[in-house]
Order: sequence, then structure tokens, then C-alpha cells
Amino acid sequence: MSRRLFIIAALAAGIAAPAVAEVVGKVGVDWVGNDIVVEAVTDPEVKGVTCHVTYFDRSIIDRLSKGNWFEDPSNNSIACRQTGPIEIGKIDLSEEGEEVFREGRSIIWKSLVVNRIYDKTNDTLIYLAHSRQVVEGSAKMSISTVPLFNQNVTWANGKPN
Repeated sequence: MSRRLFIIAALAAGIAAPAVAEVVGKVGVDWVGNDIVVEAVTDPEVKGVTCHVTYFDRSIIDRLSKGNWFEDPSNNSIACRQTGPIEIGKIDLSEEGEEVFREGRSIIWKSLVVNRIYDKTNDTLIYLAHSRQVVEGSAKMSISTVPLFNQNVTWANGKPN
């Protein structure tokens, strides 16, 4: 029985609630239907912070006409701001931080990812948007920071020393 509970707990941890994106804008950039999409992403462990992420969304016409059906550009941008009182839950304080959002940008090959990193020295949250690819990772990235100093910030586990 305990093995079964362990498996269920492991599956639940792997399916933990990631951030959910809401499309808040879509701008057409050409006549074949390519768009720049703007999504609002809230950090599930940091209330009061909203990130806006942009990416290029290729149309079916563009994919068919160029013959590179599965390719998507890795261009993206991110801007994060305080949008309410900041309440920080249990976050990873390591140098690598943790992934707070992931969205597939091709069938299996590429994902748009947002990682959160806590800069303890400067008391700042860093949000890094980048593409994760199976092969030939992209060097294109974008960052945004949310300073916590001089803010009324609540830490679930107490502020890290």
C-alpha cells in the first residue's frame, strides 16, 4: 500500500500546478497570418507578480509555403512587474532557480520556458525567458527583474538569510 501511495505522490509532484498563461494580446505582422502573441503569466509561488511574455506564432500558410513545418523562431521577450502585494511561497533558492512556466512551441522539439531565480545579494527576483530544445539549444533569451527591497513582502518560510 505504501508503494502505491509513493507512486501517486510522485506523479502528483510531477504534475504540480505550473503557471497558466492567458493570451492578452495578439498582433498580426504580415498578410500570411503570422502573429506576435502576448501572454500574461502569474507565478504560482509568488503572488503579486505578473510576467508578460511575447513570442512569434507562425501561421499554417507560412509553414506550408516555406516547407519547414516544425520550425518556430526562438525569439521571445519578457517583462515582469509587481501587480499586487507580494507573497512568496516555497521557492527554490538555488543558483539555477526553478521553472515556473513552460509552453510547447513545436510538436515535440521546442518549449518556451520561464525560470525564476532569486538574487539574494540584491533581494531581487529574476525571471528568465528562453527556449528549450532537444538539440541545438538557442542562445536567445530575455530577462526581467522584480526588486523586493523597500517592498512589503511576505515570505511563507521567513526571509532567507
